[in-house]
Amino acid sequence: MTKIILGLPKGSLQEATYSMMRKAGFHISSGSRSYIPSVDDEQIEARLIRAQEISRYVELGMLDCGITGHDWIVENGSDVVEIGELIYGKQGFRPVRWVLAVPESSPIQSVKDLEGKRIATEAVGLTKKYLADNGVTADVEFSWGATEVKAPELVDAIVELTETGSSLRANKLRIVDTVISSTTRLIASRKAVADPDKKAKIDQLMLLLAGALAAEAKVLLKLNVKTDGLNAITEILPSLHAPTISPLQTSDWSAVETVIDEAVVREIIPRLKSAGAEGIVEIPLNKVIA
Repeated sequence: MTKIILGLPKGSLQEATYSMMRKAGFHISSGSRSYIPSVDDEQIEARLIRAQEISRYVELGMLDCGITGHDWIVENGSDVVEIGELIYGKQGFRPVRWVLAVPESSPIQSVKDLEGKRIATEAVGLTKKYLADNGVTADVEFSWGATEVKAPELVDAIVELTETGSSLRANKLRIVDTVISSTTRLIASRKAVADPDKKAKIDQLMLLLAGALAAEAKVLLKLNVKTDGLNAITEILPSLHAPTISPLQTSDWSAVETVIDEAVVREIIPRLKSAGAEGIVEIPLNKVIA
């Protein structure tokens, strides 16, 4: 039996990743100090590792595959295969950004103003590449944490990861530019991809994870309606594809079900009710495989 070793991100992405894996059908359990989580799939062995390091271990073949940010792949310069994109984060389902930020009162208005300045960041490689691409020479130092509080007393600017920008605003920092936007990726080693059995398992994992993410903002809506009122109902319903319509035992009634965006449900349920729908049921989804 073929097994794959999967790197899962420890830290800020950990809970969101565990939740996504559960919805994909994989149940993970680990103690607070354990770096080897248990997965209820005998073909998967998991390792809990900082997202910053996962791409390096995948490149070296110590992990067959892993979940990490595109930003850390670029930061490490890792030669890995990106199997697919998984857009989620610790605060929601959107890309994250590494941004150049300065104190609100700083005269710095663009990257060009960083010439000869000092910058603190955890992403030294990304920042140096960004500066080089803009023809700017500056002193970039590694920050071990609490980067937001270092400007202006210790450094002139910072490059920091943000999802919403709220932490930067709380520390009276102003965003000057976006260095890179990033999303989470499932990556694999070239050796694992060359193994047909491992590649098949990794592709299966990607399919189920993508299905779990696709289901996050969608629900299944079910309802009954008199058959002669079907047209009025289907005109109201947006759907992934055409709604499924089935005759009920009572010949003049039909059952309708469709997958729709959760955000529109509150708007259309009153309209469906007014158009003659009855027995309206909204059901959360774990996976949507298109």
